[in-house]
Formats: sequence, C-alpha cells, structure tokens
Amino acid sequence: MSVVDSETHRFTLISGRDTPSGTAGQEEGLADVLTLQRRGFHPSSRDAEEALYQDTLAEYCWARDVAGLAATTLNQLVQPVIEVCTFHGVLPWELSSRMLDQYFAGPGKRAHSTVRKKITSIDQYFAFLEQRYAGEILRRFGAAVESPVDAFNQPRHRGDFGLRIPPSRAEMKAFFGSWRQELETARKYPVAVRNYVMAKTAYLSGTRATELCLVRLGDLHWDNGQWGRFLVRGKGARGSGPREREAFMFAEGRELLWWYVENVRGLFPDNCLDPYAPLFPSERLPTALGADLPIAPAMCADTFRRSLRRASLAHLKGTVTVLFPHLLRHACATHNYEDGMPLWDVQVLLGHEWPTTTVGYPATAKGDPERASLESSQRAVRRLSGKA
Repeated sequence: MSVVDSETHRFTLISGRDTPSGTAGQEEGLADVLTLQRRGFHPSSRDAEEALYQDTLAEYCWARDVAGLAATTLNQLVQPVIEVCTFHGVLPWELSSRMLDQYFAGPGKRAHSTVRKKITSIDQYFAFLEQRYAGEILRRFGAAVESPVDAFNQPRHRGDFGLRIPPSRAEMKAFFGSWRQELETARKYPVAVRNYVMAKTAYLSGTRATELCLVRLGDLHWDNGQWGRFLVRGKGARGSGPREREAFMFAEGRELLWWYVENVRGLFPDNCLDPYAPLFPSERLPTALGADLPIAPAMCADTFRRSLRRASLAHLKGTVTVLFPHLLRHACATHNYEDGMPLWDVQVLLGHEWPTTTVGYPATAKGDPERASLESSQRAVRRLSGKA
C-alpha cells in the first residue's frame, strides 16, 4: 500500500511482509501497519519528556484558573497526578490502568470519597492532556495519551457521606442558651462572642463555614427583604467559580447581628468602619505587616470548626454530642421543613441549584404521608362543597 509523507512529500510503501521484524517503534499484531505519526517519531531525551510534563502541569493550572476555579481548588488539581507518577517513577503518558489500580488498592488506599476525588482529578488532567498535547506527545515521543481511568476503576458517587442526623430544635435552643451564659466569663470576650454569633448565624441562615468567613461588613444589607439579608460567596459547580447569593437573616438573626456589630465588632484591633473589613475577623494581625494594618484578616474556617466542636462537647446535651458547621446547615433545613417551609423555599435558603440536592438535607424530618394524604382529601372535599 502506498501512502504519502506530509513532510517529505514522497510516497512510501508500507508492507508487513517486507518490513523487518526488528524495526523500532513497530508493534506486532495481526497486521503490521505503520502510521505516519509513528514514522515521523524521533527519539528524544528523558529530560525533554520531563520538561514537557512540568509544562503541562503548569498550563493545566493556568487553564483551570482562567475557568474560574478557586485558589484552594487549584492547589489540589495536579497533586494526585504527581503522587501516582512519583510512586511508579513514570510520566503521565506511561501510566496504565493497572498502575493506577495497584496504587489506589495498595499504598494510596484511603476513604472512598478521597479516592474518588483523586481519580476524578487524574481523569480531568488526562482530558486536558488529550485535548492539547496528544498530537505533540505522539509525534515527539511516540506515546499515545490515554486516561488510565476506565469503566472498571472509575469510582461512582454512592452517597458515601451517610445520613447526617442533626439535634432537635429543643436541643439546639438549649445548646445556644447554655453557650450564651458562658460568654460573660470568657477569657477573650470578643473572640468568644464572635464564635457564638457565627455558629448561630450558620444555624439560622443555613450558610456554610467558608461562606461566613468571607462575609464583610459591607455585605450586610439591613433594608433588604423583611428582616435584612447579607451577601455570601458560595462554592461554585462545574468550574464556574464562587457564586454570590443573598442569605437570609430572619428576625432572630437580624437582632443578633445588629447587637454584635454595634457592641462587639469594634473590640477587635482593626478599623471596623471599613466596609471591606470581615464581619468575623481574626483576633491576630499579621506580624509581618505590622500593627498599622487597616483591617484584620478573616477568620479561618478550621478555627470556627474547632470552636464549634469544643462548645458542643461542653453545652450540647442529647443523642448528638458533637457539632460541625455542615451539621448546622442540615439542622437549619430540617427544622424549617418540619415547621412547614416548602421544599422549594428550603432550596432557596440553602442556595442549591438542584432540588435533588436539597432533598437529602431534611431526610430526617418527621413526616406522615398518611396524615398529609388525609388532609389533602379533606381540603378537596371542602373546596368542592363550597365551604373552603
């Protein structure tokens, strides 16, 4: 069979019987077919492959940064790829499905959610590699780029987070009441009040810990809605980056936040009149920048988690003894749903895009389908009889 070479513009005869069996780069099979890309392959040094590998990692992070991913997410994108390739001592285009299985079934075995996240990151990196560098890698190094994540080792999301059972409304009321009585005797009064207000705001508004940490004083809009609202920067989805939305204060939250801003926020060592100052600041200013910093850095989400855990162990009584920020979010959804809030409004409260996500939050709400069906029938009878 005759084919033309795009570089030399000459015809070449490709024949399996006339080609020597020891030709470099030719694989044995039922038919000996030599592709044009493999004919144009010239051996390259290992250093050149390593350099291209590093360039692809950097360019992949740049591309995802342009797509709008957060900085914390960018730091975790390529780490699983480096982890697996370093363990086997290979480059990504030399990685096979068997190598991936050996690592995550052996030394890399972790919780199912962790493994799923890492394998998904590896698969996304290979999608980028195939899209932008597959031709160059095949032309320069003679290697075909193919993701080692196939239909057999690709993990599925089975809802492995389990069922989160929040405390009852009475238990939450007793918890915050006991915690507030302790504030007056706290060694660091502003810090203790900040932790308390942050926890109760998360419970009342259903916001996440990272969202509350990013709220600034200028994000409080006291005149919006019935009791005021505040702007939060929620997490993105499918590479969209953080999404802004309005969170609800409600009557109790408005009173609490107003008292905190008027009486406690000014006790922190920064300018509380700056609208860009964080609502929940850190009590420590960066020493490298000096004490003249106009605003304090925002509180870290891990600091909030630790303070909430200590407070729950000390003040929460009942079957649930340990609280974490996302459980407050589940408690907010469950208690509002039990009080009669429609599922659509719970979805708006939590800032979910899909109602299927919201359904899992009030999963422990006490419902009685038989009573609901009976009440629906009674309403229909009253409406048809003209009594409604």
